[in-house]
Amino acid sequence: MWKFIITAILFTSTYGISTAAVKAPPKEFSKETKLCIECHKKTDYSIVQQWGESKHYRAKVGCYECHKADPKDPDAYIHDEKKVKKHISIIVSPKDCANCHEKEVKEFDGSHHSKGGRILGSLDNLLAEVIEGNNAVITDGFEHGNSAAAISGCWQCHGSPVKVLEDGQLDPATWPNTGIGRLNPDGSEGSCSACHSRHKFSVAQARNPENCGKCHIGPDHPQLEIYEESKHGVAFHANKDKMNLDSAKWVVGEDYNAAPTCATCHMSATKNQDVTHDVGMRISWNNRPVVSIRPEKSDAKMGLPGAKVDWKQRRKNMINVCENCHSEEYIENFYFQYDSLVKLYNEKYAKPGMELVGAAKPLLKPAKFSNKLDWIWFEIWHHEGRRARHGAAMMGPDYTHWHGTYDLAKHFYTKFVPELEHLIESNINSADKKKQDAARALQAKLDEVLNSDNHKWYLDKMDPKEKERRKKAAAALKAKYAK
Repeated sequence: MWKFIITAILFTSTYGISTAAVKAPPKEFSKETKLCIECHKKTDYSIVQQWGESKHYRAKVGCYECHKADPKDPDAYIHDEKKVKKHISIIVSPKDCANCHEKEVKEFDGSHHSKGGRILGSLDNLLAEVIEGNNAVITDGFEHGNSAAAISGCWQCHGSPVKVLEDGQLDPATWPNTGIGRLNPDGSEGSCSACHSRHKFSVAQARNPENCGKCHIGPDHPQLEIYEESKHGVAFHANKDKMNLDSAKWVVGEDYNAAPTCATCHMSATKNQDVTHDVGMRISWNNRPVVSIRPEKSDAKMGLPGAKVDWKQRRKNMINVCENCHSEEYIENFYFQYDSLVKLYNEKYAKPGMELVGAAKPLLKPAKFSNKLDWIWFEIWHHEGRRARHGAAMMGPDYTHWHGTYDLAKHFYTKFVPELEHLIESNINSADKKKQDAARALQAKLDEVLNSDNHKWYLDKMDPKEKERRKKAAAALKAKYAK
C-alpha cells in the first residue's frame, strides 16, 4: 500500500506541470512539518488531533507535504517568515493529492464529479446568480459583484473557480469551498476533501451514506432520502455495527454483507473489481438531463474517457456488485422495472414536453424564467422527473410514485397543459400574425400530444375495451380480497 502513502516533499510540481508519483514513504516527519505541528498544536489543536488519527500521520505525511507550494504557484505565499520560511498554499488540490494517489486522481478526473464546477453556465446557476439573487457581494475578485445565493448554495456542492488575491490569500467569495468540481488555481478540477474530509480523511466516513448526502439530497436529486427509505438503507441502519466500515480492505461479500452503502454500489471493491473513483462506471442511465440518455453519450459531450465505455459494460460492473446479495433473476427483473420507468418518463413526459415547450417559445417573453411556463416545465423535468427516475434506480417506491410520477402527472395535466392553453387563447387572435401562427402551431402540437395513447384518457378517449378490462380486473380483485 506504500505506493499510495507517500510524500510530495521529494517530487513537487510547478503550475501546469504533471507530477511524478513518489514510490516510497518517508522514514520520519520532515523538519518543516515538525515546525508546523509545534505551532498548530497551540492554535489549531483539533486539526492536529484529527491528522494524528489519519493514515497520513502513520505514513509520516504531514502538513508541509500536502501544503507545500512552488513559489511560482498562483496561490503560493510564505506562511511564516520567522520560522518555516517556506512557500505553501491553502488549497490542497487533486494535482497535489496525485503525488501519492495517482490512480485515484486519474479516475476522479475522468468522472462527472470532477466537472461539477462547470454548472456555472447552466440554468441552475442562472437561478442562483440572477433570479434568486443579485450582485450585492463585492470582493476584490468580483468587482462587479456576485450572488450570495450562488456562493453559499450552488458553489458549495458543485464548486467554483477559486480566485487568488495579490498576497496569495483567497477571495472570500470563493473560499472556503469544498465543492466536488472546484476549479483550483493550479488548473486542476475537483476537491478530494469533498468526500475525504480533512484532516483525518476517515475511510469509514467516506463509506457512510451521509457523506454523499451533503449534495445528493433535496427536491431535484434526493438520493440520500431515497436510500433511507429503500431496503438497502433500512438494512444499513439496522446493521451498521456489522458493516466493518473502517476496514482497510472493504470487499462486499467478504468483509461485510449486511447492506450496501452508496460507496458499495458506485465505488468500492468487489471480489472481481477494484475500487474506482469514477462514479459513472457502474451507471447505465444518466438521469440528469431532460431526457435520460446513456452515460457514454454525456461523457462524450464533456470530453471524458468514459465515452469509450458503453452502458452495457457499466451495467455489468454494477451487476457484479448486486450479485453478491441477489440472484440473477432478481437482478434482471430489477433492471426490467427500472428501464421501464425511465422509458415511461422519457416517452410520456420528457419528449412531448420538450416539443410543446419548443412550440410555445415564440409566445414567451425572451428572458428565461420570466414566464410561468418556464417554472412549471423546469420543475417537471428537473425535480419530479428526476425523483421518479432516481427512485426507481434505487428502489425507493415512495419517491418513484408520490414524489415522482404522481407529481409529474399532477403538474403536467393541472399546470403545464392549462398554461399552454392559456398561451394559445391569449395569442390566437393577436394582431401579430406571427403570434397567431405560433398559437395555431402550438394548438396542433397540443392536440397531437393529448390524442396520443399516453394522454388520450385526459380527453375521455380511453379505448372502451380498455375501460371494460380495467373494470373487470378491479371487480375480480375486490371479490377475492375485500372480505
